[in-house]
Amino acid sequence: MWFRNLKIYRLSAPLSDYSDKLQAGLKLHAFQSRNNLEMQSLGWIALREGGELAHPVAGRFLLSLRAEKKLLPATVINQVAKARAEEIEEQQGYKPGRKQMKEIKERVTDELLPRAFSIYRDTRVWIDPVNRWLVIDTASSAKADEVIGMLAKTVDPLPLENLSVAQSPASAMTGWLAEDEAPNNFTIDQDTELRSSGASGAAIRYVKHSIDADDVRRHIQSGKQCTRLAMTWADRVSFVLTDGLDIRRVSPLDVLKEGADYSQNDDEKFDSDMALMTGELAKMLAELVEALGGEKRL
Repeated sequence: MWFRNLKIYRLSAPLSDYSDKLQAGLKLHAFQSRNNLEMQSLGWIALREGGELAHPVAGRFLLSLRAEKKLLPATVINQVAKARAEEIEEQQGYKPGRKQMKEIKERVTDELLPRAFSIYRDTRVWIDPVNRWLVIDTASSAKADEVIGMLAKTVDPLPLENLSVAQSPASAMTGWLAEDEAPNNFTIDQDTELRSSGASGAAIRYVKHSIDADDVRRHIQSGKQCTRLAMTWADRVSFVLTDGLDIRRVSPLDVLKEGADYSQNDDEKFDSDMALMTGELAKMLAELVEALGGEKRL
């Protein structure tokens, strides 16, 4: 399955020994389901059963960070703590004070955690040491920060930096709409959002609706900028670009699905799909950065 959303980062240095460093660090921070007192556990898992934690695909690596969260509602803790406090009141002859109630709740939480249900969330990561991309499959900044924090523990020092481009995405997208012309090898699709930069935050959205160039220009002249724009690259991949340089709703088009080999087994098909995805997206990202004026050197 292709990555659906892309949080994009740059490796600040190409590392010839990245694989060795990565594999060693991943093993130290592999996921372990702990029946302990932690509300949340983080760790790396293999994408394929029995596979490596850094799954190699066409010179690139795929990782997956698993988060385990214990489901222990506050209402349950409070209910048990209240019953426990009533027992203590009968024994000592007076109600527990604030400090004692806090200690009771902490003890109850510690007792209930090993029996709490767990939910799991996996976030995938694509690392391209040659082209120096690091991409996280999420639309959430909090989840991306979670992955980056774990990577920093895994590979120290982590040669990572934010992707900076010469022209802001909002300015570039606004210009493409005003001129009714997409950059080379891209086309503009039917979904877009224009938002006022003023305090009102007024917004106009086109959803699966043809974009009228004259109408859009009037909104731009009134002070609105494009904050989301649906596009297609090379008739091969559709996506939505945001003003924060995030890419969402990534979808391979039919031309990429036509050559699929249905005789492959599951592992072969996974590797084939991921090799296709990383290869296509690496080229798309390079052309998108170029369309945004190239990388901004600090």
